[in-house]
Amino acid sequence: MALRFIGIDPDTGQQGSPTVWLDDEARELVLQGWKPDARLAAECGAFAAPGHGAGIPAHETVVRIPARMVPLLREACDAAERMGL
Repeated sequence: MALRFIGIDPDTGQQGSPTVWLDDEARELVLQGWKPDARLAAECGAFAAPGHGAGIPAHETVVRIPARMVPLLREACDAAERMGL
C-alpha cells in the first residue's frame, strides 16, 4: 500500500485526529474519523439506496469527520484526479 498523507483535522488537539490519505495503489481515499454513536449508525443503516438494501454490511462502517476538513477532502480528490486514479 502506498499511502500519501493529505492532511489532518486542523483543530485536532488531543481528542483524536481525523486524517485523510490517498492510496494511489488501491485507488482509494482513506479516512480516519470518529466512530458513529448508536443513533447515527442506526439512522445510516435504515437508509436504503436505489438498488441496495438497507443496513451497513458487516465489512463496512460509517466514519464521522468534521466539515472543516472539506478542503482536505478536495485536495485528496484533486490529487487522485491528477494522478489519473
